[in-house]
Amino acid sequence: MPSVPPLLSADDLAALGDDVVVLDASTHLTTSSDGIPYAVHPHREEFLAEHIPGARFADLASELSDPEGRFAFTLPSPEAFAVAATALGIADGSHVVVYSNTGAAWATRVWWLLRVFGHERVSVLDGGLRAWREAGHPVEVGESAPPGAVTFTPRFRPELVARTDEVSAMATAGGTVVCALDPATFRGESEVSPYSRRGRIPGSSNLPGSTLVDRATGRLLDRDTLAEELRECGLVGGERAVTYCGGGIAATLPAFAAYLVSGAEVAVYDGSLSEWTADPDLPVAVG
Repeated sequence: MPSVPPLLSADDLAALGDDVVVLDASTHLTTSSDGIPYAVHPHREEFLAEHIPGARFADLASELSDPEGRFAFTLPSPEAFAVAATALGIADGSHVVVYSNTGAAWATRVWWLLRVFGHERVSVLDGGLRAWREAGHPVEVGESAPPGAVTFTPRFRPELVARTDEVSAMATAGGTVVCALDPATFRGESEVSPYSRRGRIPGSSNLPGSTLVDRATGRLLDRDTLAEELRECGLVGGERAVTYCGGGIAATLPAFAAYLVSGAEVAVYDGSLSEWTADPDLPVAVG
């Protein structure tokens, strides 16, 4: 089956017609004054008010995560993910296009999830709903029509998922471990933190996912600029690399960018700082 491009423009998506499964993954996080824990707000109501015609809402907080997981957004089992994918109308041969109105990383998280479970025909809509509207395409309100009966066969790809022991070994040995959070959180200087301890995984470097997106448009930077940023921190052109963040969301953005510009398969540390800082035996670095 032919491959699909990782990134699509609004006009690209419009040209596909109805032969595609479109998902809105918009989600928002808020932190309390003490910072622990953060609250997750899926944008389902916003989706019902306005979305790309035919799109379905992908609830990352519950339907696409392990409800029994210790941390938010824990990777679900292959069986559970297959149930969720089927409910969204994703068949084995479907071309899935994901977008988010609350930051590109929510869309790239779904992109990563689908690929973790063996579904390669998935693209991200560059710029989300805003880009779609600016290109002059229509929107709709309310629920989309329910999908027909489909079959989704999960094929787990463990090489795309990093676990704590591997991350610890890589960081200790000088491997490429990259934090996608903002510099203040990376340095342990943020005033509000939703994690058990402040700081970073020792030996890791910092590439904030937000720096890979044009703030004015919400679109990813051009590929040459992305490649330069990614190359500087070792995410392209080197050995195995791992990205992390707070809970495995922002980390998928540089992983996606690396795949976009070079086809590099960067692993994501699913538990990220939520899991790392909760273990008092694991060190953190600050400053």
